[in-house]
Amino acid sequence: MRMPKIIIMRGVTKVNNDSLWRIFDLQKQLDERIINTQPFMEFSRDKMISGLCTAIIHEAVELQRLTNWKWWKKPTQFDEKAAREELIDIWHFVISLSIKLGMKPEDIIAEYERKNKINHERQEIGY
Repeated sequence: MRMPKIIIMRGVTKVNNDSLWRIFDLQKQLDERIINTQPFMEFSRDKMISGLCTAIIHEAVELQRLTNWKWWKKPTQFDEKAAREELIDIWHFVISLSIKLGMKPEDIIAEYERKNKINHERQEIGY
């Protein structure tokens, strides 16, 4: 296994395509382990995609609960460690969903770049 090349650019760590492949490989291993140990979890592709979407939504709600979104309650200190863990839970399900949709890391990058360009164009026209 190759180690990812990491570049620091404008204060942001940039990880190359090899790192995304590593995340996909790790997720495939986890998904296969879950499927092999949970035989009752045989769902159609459609139901699996729906389930992954539901999981992403619920993990996002768990992340939101760590914030002070309830204006009627006394604010609490933000727990960044817990927030990062919830975000990684979201990533797990997003990568599983990407795999289920037949996407590879290069597909993610290409689609992200395509949609990012559209979003910039929308900003230019006051979308």
